[in-house]
Amino acid sequence: CMERNGAEMMYRVNCLASDLDALYHQAALKLGLSDSVMFILYLVYERDGKCPLNTICKETSISKQTINSAIRKLEGGSIIHLEPAGGRTKTVCFTEKGREYAERTVARLFHAERSAFDGWTAEEIGQYLHLMEKYNEHFRRQIEKM
Repeated sequence: CMERNGAEMMYRVNCLASDLDALYHQAALKLGLSDSVMFILYLVYERDGKCPLNTICKETSISKQTINSAIRKLEGGSIIHLEPAGGRTKTVCFTEKGREYAERTVARLFHAERSAFDGWTAEEIGQYLHLMEKYNEHFRRQIEKM
C-alpha cells in the first residue's frame, strides 16, 4: 500500500513539475520569445541589468551551446552586450534598448510570478520554499549516490 501511495505521490510531483515547465513555455510563447532567450533576459532583468554568464549557465540548466546561440541572437538585436569580468569570465548586460525590451517582455513574467502569491500568507510562502528546498536537497543526495 505504501509503495502504491509513493508512486502516486511521485506521479503528482512530476506532473506538477511538468505543469510548471509548461507554464513557463507558454509564457515564453506569449511574450514572443524562445525559452532560452526568456530565461536569459529574466535573469539579467532580475539582477538589475547585469548577470554573470556562468550564473546563467548554472541557474538555467540550459546547454552552453544553446545559451551561446541565444546570446548571439540578443547581441545581434542590440538587446545585450558582454562585458569582460576578469579572466575568461563575462557579464551579460542590457543595452538601453534591452532594458526597454525587458520591460515589455520578461518584466511581465516577473510580475505575474509575484502576483501568483497574492493569496498566500507569508507563512505559506515560507513553508512552500522550505519544503521545496528540503526536497531538492534530499533528492540531490540521492542522485549523487547513483
